[in-house]
Amino acid sequence: AGTKDDSFNVLDLAEYTKSRPWWRKVFGPSSGSSAEKYNVATQLLIGGVTGWCTGFVFQKVGKLAATAVGGGFFLLQIANHTGYIKVDWNLVQRDMNKAKQQLKFHSSGNQIPPEVKSRVDEVIIFLKKNVILTGGFAGGFLLGMAS
Repeated sequence: AGTKDDSFNVLDLAEYTKSRPWWRKVFGPSSGSSAEKYNVATQLLIGGVTGWCTGFVFQKVGKLAATAVGGGFFLLQIANHTGYIKVDWNLVQRDMNKAKQQLKFHSSGNQIPPEVKSRVDEVIIFLKKNVILTGGFAGGFLLGMAS
């Protein structure tokens, strides 16, 4: 009888997924828009839930950061007034003037680096492809910030 040579290529899925990060599979250019994968209700739900979670965490971290910065400033002022710290205000003024000059120099060019422009273009393309998901995220983010 004839022998049939059955040779198969083995695909190791663990190695394949290691070589492709999850965000490339979800947001990569070959993934298509979310409108092709999910219905409108699912897109709104996913966007709303992720937006709410992001807004809620952003609000809590923002309050913590504001408290830390304000508390640190308050402690520095107390240390300054009690004499533990001496501030050289002439040096501060000189450094501020130097920083203002550098900001004027950098802002006069109005040139956007190509790396930033390409990233912005990628974000705009993603937002255009996933308008419903983005809208749900924005609404959820605002609700999360309000809670």
